[in-house]
Amino acid sequence: MSGADRQARPWRPRTRESGVAAVEVALLAGVFLLFVFGVIEIARMMYIVNTLQESTRRAAAAASFVSHRDTGALDRIRQKAVFRDSPGYLIFGAPVTDRNIRIDYLALPSNGGAAPLLTPIPTALLPTCPRENRRVCLLNPNAANCIRFVRVQVCENNEEIACNPVDYLSMVPFVALPVGLPKATTITMVESLGSQPEGTPCL
Repeated sequence: MSGADRQARPWRPRTRESGVAAVEVALLAGVFLLFVFGVIEIARMMYIVNTLQESTRRAAAAASFVSHRDTGALDRIRQKAVFRDSPGYLIFGAPVTDRNIRIDYLALPSNGGAAPLLTPIPTALLPTCPRENRRVCLLNPNAANCIRFVRVQVCENNEEIACNPVDYLSMVPFVALPVGLPKATTITMVESLGSQPEGTPCL
């Protein structure tokens, strides 16, 4: 462009329209990004919900074949439930960890004339070994300490009696979803519980 052309073009003062357009673009971009991150968070939450159900199913199936006294094997089952070989978070599923996988043992005690109800067996009342559990159940299948079922849940605190849900933790801080994750309860009948041959001492 020559100097004559620049001189011929009239000078126009900057208007406020350009500033307004920039503000509108910024607002629309913010809304768009919020929408995108919201969709990502909802998709992630659905993934965690579906994965937790599979986690408890896997853990319950494995625990039914392992002694209720074998703490090392139970820890490995919890880790496998969150698809790990060591303690840690569920893949893409924080804050859920292997320590949130709770394994309970249930009896089916007699309930007077009413139908029996599945009842968690306190740790102090659990049989001393799988062979002892087999003996107890053969004597009375409805004994209060006869392990008949294994229940696996996802709980906030594995040590508390009550199983409270784990709170969902957003990846993006400003997209908060104040919801609790499901307990994803799975109950299965016991199998061998790592059954021991007759004559094996209970340790």
